[in-house]
Amino acid sequence: MKLGGPDTLATVNSERDLFANFERMRREIDELFGDVFERTGIRGRGFSPSVDVYYTDDPPRAVVKADLAGVVIEDLALEIRGRQLLIAGERRAEKAEGRLFQQIEIEHGPFRRSVELGAEVVADEAKAGYEDGILVVEVPLARRDDSARRVRIEDGGE
Repeated sequence: MKLGGPDTLATVNSERDLFANFERMRREIDELFGDVFERTGIRGRGFSPSVDVYYTDDPPRAVVKADLAGVVIEDLALEIRGRQLLIAGERRAEKAEGRLFQQIEIEHGPFRRSVELGAEVVADEAKAGYEDGILVVEVPLARRDDSARRVRIEDGGE
């Protein structure tokens, strides 16, 4: 099966167009206003992990990579609801006892990140791994059912 074949990735592209740039645009707006807030001394909304999402064949699946450096695996939770992958957890702050900080830029705190997937998936077969601060979630794509079914028409007059 070729990447982008009609059975797997064609539906991803057509259904994903509506949301293709929304997340990128939201992050750019956050970065723009984040600079303003930092200059005025107002803190941002806390830690939100960056993610990459791509689709591949052999077998057909969605792959989500999340940058979670400094997050302990026991503080992570994953959930799939329809086409949405939810990543939740907490990056804990270091203990400050005996330290005088000059600068604090590494964001911490609880987070909840929602990732919209561009195709129907088989949630029960999802797999996840965590290594060197990178979470990798692989979710098989659901096969399209293009089979035709005859529907019997009942006579309502008798």
